Amino acid sequence: MSMVVAENLRKTFPTPDGQPKHAVDGLSFSVERGEIYGLLGPNGAGKTTSLRLLSGLMSPSSGRAVINGHDAAIDRAAVKRDIGFLTANTGLYQRLSPRELLVYFAELHGMERVQARQRAAALVDWLDMHEFAELRCGALSTGQRQRTSIARALVADPVILIMDEPTLGLDVLSNRIILDFIRREREHGKTILLSTHYLDEAESLCDRIGLLYQGKLIAEGTLAELQAQTGEKRLSSIFLALAQGWGAPVTALPPGRPAELGEAAANDAGETT
Repeated sequence: MSMVVAENLRKTFPTPDGQPKHAVDGLSFSVERGEIYGLLGPNGAGKTTSLRLLSGLMSPSSGRAVINGHDAAIDRAAVKRDIGFLTANTGLYQRLSPRELLVYFAELHGMERVQARQRAAALVDWLDMHEFAELRCGALSTGQRQRTSIARALVADPVILIMDEPTLGLDVLSNRIILDFIRREREHGKTILLSTHYLDEAESLCDRIGLLYQGKLIAEGTLAELQAQTGEKRLSSIFLALAQGWGAPVTALPPGRPAELGEAAANDAGETT
């Protein structure tokens, strides 16, 4: 059984001119146990909306999202038990320390105080958070906040991780810690679905890749399969070759990882499309 399944998902939003905006348009794919699946695409492609639909945070206009056998629009409690959801702008309680925050969320998940403290200590060790575990969250750097947010998503040891731009805005060292962590989670059998603008990361990290453009999945497969399909080597060139067939301009997605991609990613993280 696939751990994550999107079945012809659609999400439509009204617009001021009366024309509906199809943020997600007939999206279908699946993610297997122990697999890292990357959803890639430019600003407004539908990545964030797709992840919200799959996590049960948003109801689809039509279609179905299934998480570990549970319909995300119907059995949301079961879905919440099975996933850890991370966004680039996950909020943290500013007055709590990371350790206090983890204990608090562990208790919300039904753990006794001793077990909650043990789980928090294990996550602090795992994500190398000792340096800032006792500081208030309001004083943390971007990388420290992101590690804290990931630890919070892992408190209940979910079988599925859904991560929206997990390395957005991080420095080199924090970026490496997060990527190594994602690989370790795969080795432990976790299913990981992530979105990213950073194509070099996706090339080295993802087992399979889905390319989104204007809410549609225009191609998916391993990097080798996408290379064979297009004759291109780099993922940026692969995307451009495929997207141009759907009417995309040549500048739809810049290659590589220049600084301006971080700004584009920040805009995408806050939008609903």
